[in-house]
Amino acid sequence: MQIFRKKAALPADDELAVNRISKAADRALNVVFFVWALACVLPLLLVVIVSFSSEQSIFQNGYSFFPSEWSLDAYRFFFKLGDQLVRSYGITVFVTAAGTLFSLAITAMFAYVLSRSDYAYNRLFTLLMLFTMLFNGGIVASYMVNTQILGLGDSVGALIFPMSLNAFYVIVLRTFYKGIPLEIIEAARIDGAGEFRTFFRIVLPLSKPGLATIGMFTTIAYWNDWFLGMLYIVDQKKYPVQTLLWSMQNSLEFMKQSSANALEYAEMASNAPTDSGRMALTVLVVLPILLAYPFFQKYFVKGLTVGGVKG
Repeated sequence: MQIFRKKAALPADDELAVNRISKAADRALNVVFFVWALACVLPLLLVVIVSFSSEQSIFQNGYSFFPSEWSLDAYRFFFKLGDQLVRSYGITVFVTAAGTLFSLAITAMFAYVLSRSDYAYNRLFTLLMLFTMLFNGGIVASYMVNTQILGLGDSVGALIFPMSLNAFYVIVLRTFYKGIPLEIIEAARIDGAGEFRTFFRIVLPLSKPGLATIGMFTTIAYWNDWFLGMLYIVDQKKYPVQTLLWSMQNSLEFMKQSSANALEYAEMASNAPTDSGRMALTVLVVLPILLAYPFFQKYFVKGLTVGGVKG
């Protein structure tokens, strides 16, 4: 006697109908995601609008999407720095590009070595790396090492090397490299490829999505960093844009030193925007990195699992 009946096989169209989401649920999800997108975009749009608002309009009506008076005073005020602003942007672009490339290089090589089980000191260096995630020597020790031992004080190198290696990113790439089939590496070894050739010709091409994702986070970290410039840079001509804008935001003393004379400083100080100036600073900082994001977006979609073995 048959107790359990076999479930009748559904036609292909019926299977799609079972798995297909209902129209009501589809509309509800669209509404939820639309509201979520607005919640992300509207604050940024408000920042841009307020940066183009006059101080009088902000004083009377507060922050508004429809200001009573438009003005470019905030941007004119900051662009009066002229060469200094352009120089700081140039330093930031160089530090971001060079720092990201250098960080990706040492992170990828370190992670690949740790992913190899045949490496003799694998356990030792893994423990040393994890130790840095739990304990930190502090700012004083870091400052003494970077300035007195490495000689990075008041140099562009001080903006690059102290944050070039992140233990968390090493762990992420190490996990990814462990997912690459050993058959690929062994096949390259049989063909006569050395370790460096295997790494650069086989492993790196397979790890493009992972490198692009970590590269995006590293780029944002370098671009947004202002603390290293404040800590190590003495010469104001070497300020990155973040440190420059931080100095302008917190003190007009920098404007006094950059002005040609006291009268120019007095005029600039009396006309200095406050609320719109803060928003203009935000736009100047966020806009370049926002434009760079679409170039990395496709790698986020692909994810971190790429590669395969032909049978």
